[in-house]
Amino acid sequence: MQPISLRILHSLLRGAFGYFEVTHDISKYCKAAVFGQVGKKTPVAVRFSTVGGESGSADTARDPRGFAVKFYTEEGNWDLVGNNTPIFFIRDPILFPSFIHTQKRNPVTHLKDPDMFWDFISLRPETTHQVCFLFSDRGTPDGYRFMNGYGSHTFKLVNAEGKPIYCKFHFKTDQGIRNLDAGKAHQLTADDPDYATRDLYNAISKADFPSWSVKIQVMTFEEAEKFKWNPFDLTKTWPQADFPLIPVGRMVLDRNPKDYFAEVEQIAFSPAHLVPGIEPSPDKMLQGRLFSYTDTHRHRLGTNYLHLPVNCPYRSKTLNYQRDGPMTFNTDYAGYPNYFPNSFSGPSDAPAALESKFEVSGDVARYNTADDDNFSQVGIYWTKVLDDGAKERLVQNIAGHLKSAQSFIQDRAVKNFTQAHADFGRRLRAALDKHISSSL
Repeated sequence: MQPISLRILHSLLRGAFGYFEVTHDISKYCKAAVFGQVGKKTPVAVRFSTVGGESGSADTARDPRGFAVKFYTEEGNWDLVGNNTPIFFIRDPILFPSFIHTQKRNPVTHLKDPDMFWDFISLRPETTHQVCFLFSDRGTPDGYRFMNGYGSHTFKLVNAEGKPIYCKFHFKTDQGIRNLDAGKAHQLTADDPDYATRDLYNAISKADFPSWSVKIQVMTFEEAEKFKWNPFDLTKTWPQADFPLIPVGRMVLDRNPKDYFAEVEQIAFSPAHLVPGIEPSPDKMLQGRLFSYTDTHRHRLGTNYLHLPVNCPYRSKTLNYQRDGPMTFNTDYAGYPNYFPNSFSGPSDAPAALESKFEVSGDVARYNTADDDNFSQVGIYWTKVLDDGAKERLVQNIAGHLKSAQSFIQDRAVKNFTQAHADFGRRLRAALDKHISSSL
């Protein structure tokens, strides 16, 4: 038997199924049928994962967690492919392959390499915000049930009148946030590496169904023009004091997979899978992701991966011009022409499915954004979000990893954290010096 290729990212994954229920009317913002009326339920599939971990690695490793939701709507499938953090390491998609290389193994030693990781991180200071999330308490969540999920990117919602607004999606865990301290996470890595998988499966099996409250933030186009930060910058958040959370619905997971390979290993998400009323924004990282995911699925699963039951938009009637290739078994449209345009059953442009238009201005060029405001939100995170204990754990977690990088890389990293807040940099320098002196 020829196995399918393993995922390069998110290869350690777990899945469950359930529903999304609308609890609040947001029709003034969005015309998508999934938000049609209060009480409406839509089937969902959810994939949790570690981002950089290989298949078979520990659930409890310090790593961002993937949080991907597939909504099986009557207008087609909508995939919201995010993480358990509201931000990401970079804002420029051209850097993404390089960033991922630094999270993997050294091509010479085939070992995880702190020099690779911290060299890139310290040379791209926009990573500082996400690094603080990664090495904070939230870097090792206590299973998948006790963490939030975020669409992370800025999206565009369009209402029935065609009026657009920018939006961010939040999934707030109803179980409350729980994290593992570094010692407990290390212990579980050795003693129970499948800890999070077991916890999720057992909870659903016992009918202790996990749930998340779904909320949005919205920003008008006029507010986006005047916002003090780039609203499409994936390394920054929208302050909730300025853009409060608006309740939308509730997501409940109430079914475990019947077959792991068929329903989890073969599930395929793409940010390009959108429905009328939900559109991409000028977020550059999102624009890059629109193209990359479907190419990966065609390579890994096959040309007709959307025919697979777990990926099929089974609640809507779909026709396409792809007939041949692996896994061709949907013959509903076999008698239709397989070319476009045609005089028989060719599609027409449905006004409801067309993207909203918007005006743009300014120069089009390739810009290096390394010198954007990379530290002010990190400073706010340090002073306003973390208490003293959380600050100390963050410093110790960073120092424990950074200590293995070369000294000039350490110095560059400390400089970045110092620019976020002088006390942050001072504490990190002291923690690194302590590690150095103890090793002499």
